[in-house]
Parts: sequence; C-alpha cells; structure tokens
Amino acid sequence: MTPTTTDVTHRLVPSPAGRIHLAEQGSGPLVLFVHGFPESWYSWRHQLPALAAAGYRAVAIDVRGYGRSSRPGDAAAYRMRELVADNVAVVYSLGEESAVVVGHDWGSAIAANSALIRPDVFRAVGLLSVPYAPRGGPRPSELFASMGGDEEFYVSYFQEPGRVEAEIEPDVRGWLAGFYAAFSADTMPAPEEPEPHFVAGGGTLRERFPKAGLPGWLSEDDLDVYAAEFERTGMTGALNRYRAMDRDWEDLADFDGAPLTQPSLFIGGALDASTTWLADAIKAYPTTLPGLMSSHVLDGCGHWIQQERRDEVSRLLINWLDSLGG
Repeated sequence: MTPTTTDVTHRLVPSPAGRIHLAEQGSGPLVLFVHGFPESWYSWRHQLPALAAAGYRAVAIDVRGYGRSSRPGDAAAYRMRELVADNVAVVYSLGEESAVVVGHDWGSAIAANSALIRPDVFRAVGLLSVPYAPRGGPRPSELFASMGGDEEFYVSYFQEPGRVEAEIEPDVRGWLAGFYAAFSADTMPAPEEPEPHFVAGGGTLRERFPKAGLPGWLSEDDLDVYAAEFERTGMTGALNRYRAMDRDWEDLADFDGAPLTQPSLFIGGALDASTTWLADAIKAYPTTLPGLMSSHVLDGCGHWIQQERRDEVSRLLINWLDSLGG
C-alpha cells in the first residue's frame, strides 16, 4: 500500500449483491466513489485522503464482481439497476440518507444511473472520462458489432463468456500492465500504430498493447495491488458488466432520452477516446446535463484520469463539492 492509504478504514456492508467492500476516510458529507474496468477501490487512493483533508467522508467501493465484494455467477446480476441498488445499500449502511456519487469509466455510467434512478439518494453526480449520454438508439450489442469493419471492437470481444478470460488469466499482471499502458497519455500507441480498442480477426487485445513499460502514474507496487485482486477473483465478475449491457437497454427504457438534472461535474482527458469519440455527448450537455456546474477536458491526459492527474482531479472535485454547500 502507498502511504496515502494508511488511514483508510476497510469494511464489508450488506447489499443486494451479498456484501460490498468499501474503503473509507474522513468525516463530513458523504462522497461515494465508483471505479471502472479493470480497477478497484484502489483507483481512488489519491482522492480519499485529499477529500478527507478537505472535510468530506470519502468512500470508495469495490463494485460487485470486483475485489472483496460479492461476485454473483449470473451475468444478469450485473445489470445497471442491480449496481444502483448496491450503491443505495452502501449509503444506508453507512447511516446516511444521501450522498454525492462520483464515478470513472464504467463507474461514470453507474454514478449517472444512480442519480437518474434514485435522485432521492444521490443529490449530485461527478462523471470522469465517460460523458453522460441518455439511454437511446439501437441495442448496444448491435451498435458495437457494427464498429471496426474487419476488426472487432473490444466490447464485442468481451461478450462471449470465457473468451477474453482465456487471454487474460494466464498472465493477469502482464495483461493489466499492457491495458493500463494502452490508454495512458505517456505510453499509448501513436496514431499511426494499430488501435488498441480493436481486435484483428483471430487475434487478441494483448497484441495491440504498447511495449513502453508502465505509465508514470502506475508503480510496480500499484500494479501488484491490482493484479493480486484479479488473480484471486478471476476476471469474469468484472467482465459481466459488459455482458449485461443489452439488459440495461431493456431495463432502462423508461429513461429513454432522460436528462440528468442534479448538480453535476464532468472531467475528461483530451487524449482519451472516451472523451473524443463521445464529443457529441459533451456538446449536448446543455440539454442532457442541465445541472452541469463544471466541465473540464485536461490537455495531455489519457483515460486513467484520477491517477494520471491525481492532484488536479482532486482539486477540481473539492472545488465542485465545496460549491455544492454541504
């Protein structure tokens, strides 16, 4: 563990998943952090002490399927409504009635839907890397299958149970190192190199990973923390989030086109495909995020934004939280 996590309290709380593991630091208004793929509570290790020092109760969870949280076997158990229910259970288990929810990557979508489905619990929402885009359009599996031409988009590659697990699990640590490097500003492939979001016919994602070594934000010790968790749990729980996307499309039909009205924040990386490919979603914020208070795209930053730019992201979060007024 890094010194920044020495004052963190870990606990397990009951949830519809069974139990959710969380890491907690500080006291004050509750801020719930939700990570993405393939990460854990540890991806918020820099924000926990920063927010605690600023007067907030900062709590980072392991999403169901990850780390020390429960891992249901059925992919349907990873649908968005189930993950929202976990977040609500965490808030109540901590003795609180409401919280600000902040998410990165998949966590951004989980945070947005938490605020959308349970506005009585989540009073404000912070979105990192992945912009908010209301439910709508074609079924996700159909959309992603149409991307890439002769190559396969990674989300489609993740759909078949066991397929990408067979690529990852013989060398979890090496695969994670390559995946993190592929989407980090200082190690990502050059524009003329093969795109790491796609898989060639009969190929693997690993073939597209850069050979540049670890990105600057990721130490060998940090990588050990991530790898140890996935070596213990396997990858299926984490990947099941991708395998539940069509179920979300069906479950959330009542929210088609719905704006997210709570006070909100967006922070993206200028070199992150999640930001650049979804530029139209950001342009639509006056309609889709009418409560947007602060929006930032960080120059020279990749996907792992709260780790690549830990101090800047913490400062932006604290400034926004302070503006919410308790």
